[in-house]
Amino acid sequence: MRLSFFKNTILITLMVCFSCGSQTKEKVAASAIPVQDTDAGNSKLEVGAERFSEYIPLLKNKSVGIVANQTSMVGELHLVDLLIQKNISVKKVFTPEHGFRGTADAGEHIKDDIDTRTGLPIISLYGKNKKPSKQQLEGLDVLIFDIQDVGARFYTYISSLHYVMEACAEAGIPLLILDRPNPNGHYIDGPILEKEHSFVGMHPVPVVHGMTIGEYGQMINGQNWLANKVKCDIIVIKMKGYTHHTAYSLPIKPSPNLPNDVAINLYPSLCFFEGTFVSAGRGTEMQFQIFGAPTLPSEKYSFQFTPQPNQGSKQPKFNGELCFGKDLRSHPRLNQLNLEWLIDAYVANGKKKDFFNDFFTKLAGTTKLQEQIEQGLSYQEIRKTWLHGLAQYDTMRKPYLLYKL
Repeated sequence: MRLSFFKNTILITLMVCFSCGSQTKEKVAASAIPVQDTDAGNSKLEVGAERFSEYIPLLKNKSVGIVANQTSMVGELHLVDLLIQKNISVKKVFTPEHGFRGTADAGEHIKDDIDTRTGLPIISLYGKNKKPSKQQLEGLDVLIFDIQDVGARFYTYISSLHYVMEACAEAGIPLLILDRPNPNGHYIDGPILEKEHSFVGMHPVPVVHGMTIGEYGQMINGQNWLANKVKCDIIVIKMKGYTHHTAYSLPIKPSPNLPNDVAINLYPSLCFFEGTFVSAGRGTEMQFQIFGAPTLPSEKYSFQFTPQPNQGSKQPKFNGELCFGKDLRSHPRLNQLNLEWLIDAYVANGKKKDFFNDFFTKLAGTTKLQEQIEQGLSYQEIRKTWLHGLAQYDTMRKPYLLYKL
């Protein structure tokens, strides 16, 4: 069960913290203990992967696996390459949706591969193999998780985190989470997932969950969401200089169809269109910044675009067809979900039954949202039905937060 790892970890952590004058409470283990954010207010934000003195000593003389993708960068260097340069024994790379280099379409099957630069085996964690097997983890002393999330329940990296934690717990391997900012961490909103609808929703959290990946890992543990209520031994390498209201521009797009900060901010709201016949801009260079369809009335929806196959969408919705819609690239930053665009498009399309598809309920996490829209409820009326659940969720998440709200 490699329990000796954390005995050694505690000793090393104390030595590191003593030598740099920091406090040991910055390290967060499996028990979800609230931590005062003593780093908040610093002018320079440092992500967990940049805080070498906090985690490199924990990896010495260990066989290491890494869950990573194209966002796992430390400056201009990928985390995998950096650790190899620092003589860390990296054995395997596990990669989630979109692949190690981040070029695969959403939902596209990712195959196991070999990294041409390092020769390391790459094991896909998307498709049938969502969870690392005991055989795949065999020989590893510790697993690292370093993935940039965007704070939406249906963005699948938090589901990948769940399965990685579960596999580590069952194999007795500790998980080191290198924390990164949540660009939508300044608010929580949306309906609470009522039950597991698919891989795009696993936990009873709102659409916008307002937590970093490290905080979310603590909540998975603390709420006993892993199978058979197993606990994963995790240690979170906190960021420095971060609060939940810290503005953060992602240096690398987290997936092919989230090309910039505007798309990332609009994504939780516009992703609902993925569960309708309306396009959210896939097949353009304005993904999740526009929406439209050929049948929306041009007198109301004057912005025009024509989807074509591109890196993020080989077969986009309405491929080659002229669409009429809205351009939201200049819209102010959202601090809550916007359902008005969705509701207006439903009404403008004549409230047709084929407006929604089966994927909509999986995204919403409840059947109620589609029913409410079809019943003619306004966005404000719908949002009122979320408030009780949001208040309960906010109370639940607070013990797991590592940074000031």
